[in-house]
Amino acid sequence: MVYEKLWSENPLIAKNKTEIRKLEKDGLAIFDDIAHYAANGFESIPKEEWDMFKWAGLYLQRPKEAGYWMMRVVIPGGIVTYDQQIALANIAKDYGRGVYDITTRQAIQFHWLTIEQIPDILARLDRVGLTTAGACGDITRNIIGNALAGIDRDELFDTREVLYAAFEYFRFNEDYSNLPRKYKMSISSNIHNASNAEINCVSFNPATKEIDGKTEAGFHVKVGGGLSSVPMLAEELDLFILPERTVEVAAAITTIFRDFGYREKRHRSRLKFLVADWGPEQFLEKLLEYTGPLPEKGKSAVRGWNAGYFYGVHQQKQPGLHYVGVNIPVGRLTPEEVIEFAELAKNYGNGEIRYCNSQNLILPNVPEAKLEELKQESIFERFPYQPKKFIGYSVSCTGIEYCNLALVETKNRMRAISERLDRELVLDVPVRMHMVGCPNNCGQRAIAEIGLQGIKMKNQDKKMVEAFEIYVGGTLNEGGKFNEKLKGKVEAEQLYHVLKELILFFKQAKLAAETFLEFVERVGKVELQTKLDDILAEVAI
Repeated sequence: MVYEKLWSENPLIAKNKTEIRKLEKDGLAIFDDIAHYAANGFESIPKEEWDMFKWAGLYLQRPKEAGYWMMRVVIPGGIVTYDQQIALANIAKDYGRGVYDITTRQAIQFHWLTIEQIPDILARLDRVGLTTAGACGDITRNIIGNALAGIDRDELFDTREVLYAAFEYFRFNEDYSNLPRKYKMSISSNIHNASNAEINCVSFNPATKEIDGKTEAGFHVKVGGGLSSVPMLAEELDLFILPERTVEVAAAITTIFRDFGYREKRHRSRLKFLVADWGPEQFLEKLLEYTGPLPEKGKSAVRGWNAGYFYGVHQQKQPGLHYVGVNIPVGRLTPEEVIEFAELAKNYGNGEIRYCNSQNLILPNVPEAKLEELKQESIFERFPYQPKKFIGYSVSCTGIEYCNLALVETKNRMRAISERLDRELVLDVPVRMHMVGCPNNCGQRAIAEIGLQGIKMKNQDKKMVEAFEIYVGGTLNEGGKFNEKLKGKVEAEQLYHVLKELILFFKQAKLAAETFLEFVERVGKVELQTKLDDILAEVAI
């Protein structure tokens, strides 16, 4: 190792079993072993080695003993080329039983892979410049950004160069491959906070500052955000960063996390716990020890929050070029549909596709002359660029279909409920609904207007069934506020009816153009709780 693990010998820093294992073998070393295990089969992999595959972007699906893997592919900033798109589609087609998922961190996820297939899959990814290193594990995860970077009329400046520089710096960098836990970063200058700054461990956000009489564009920095079972909103540091110093500052923050982050209990090992204990002032003081003096905060350029949605046909910053934001229901496609989008991108644009953290996609760089012909393509009948108010704003985690942590089925249920709501209810505003299968919040339930969290409960017949808790009022506007739980558990079979009645109450009582979030803030949680109590009494669970 090229750095000295000062924390490893410190008796004051307790280490759990996972940490001891990580000291014995670096997570990235698993790449050296994959060919051996592939040649000898799943049974040749020791159980204590299973978790190390996370550093190669691989998790065992449920049940783990069946030997099928979920693979996540890193897509920095969510931008893929035509060749990359085709390679990804063919992996899903040849090995992944036709399942292709877009995640809430602009990455791609496959399922049903076997260890024997992994070497060929990694070789295919490598040939088109993609990797799985850093997709999972205690390491810098996929760095997310503005899905419109470089073409965005609402960005302060093009962040692609900075984001790719950070990605290259951390990729396969063993100085940072043994962090206390997973570590999530965003770099964006979209003024509508498209990268969800407040729920990243560290985020670089658009700002300006007068320096030597000149207005400079750069970043403000937030640290310590994250969801999971103990969600926290990131704290802003009194700091202004010029783009050319972004990687240096990111490295310094990551070094602090690596050397001072907690390693005793896995559930308290995220950066957010260190920031919460130290406070932003102490954290900044430590950061400046690594970087030297840095300018204080300037003026934020953030003007609200768009939750990563870019639907419709819009002009780019480049005259004569347009982008089309398209809805992909709960982020799931077939390989054939992926190829269809890739061909559209090639025929009408420059071959590029952008993935959004709202689990949707963007077709960029479409010349004005081709726009009307593109809009007539039949794929938009299945994947509209002007989606309906529920399915267009529904997000879901993987759920019990594949995930070992999930308690309930999510993706198919979220899609079915949203599409039925669209058939039976008409609203003048969209409703952002996020469904998760457990408290870990991969589907970002905490920031939804209506959050649905899966649980298990006993029903009237004393049978253990899938059920949900309902949360209302989440947003990342003005620093953010997590949604709050309403009392009461809803059996999964009753969830559609309960949601419909709750949304009908909203529809009947709302003001013109009032959003569900604004409604919650106006009427208050107590009134919504009273309504939910009435609905639950009616369904008599």
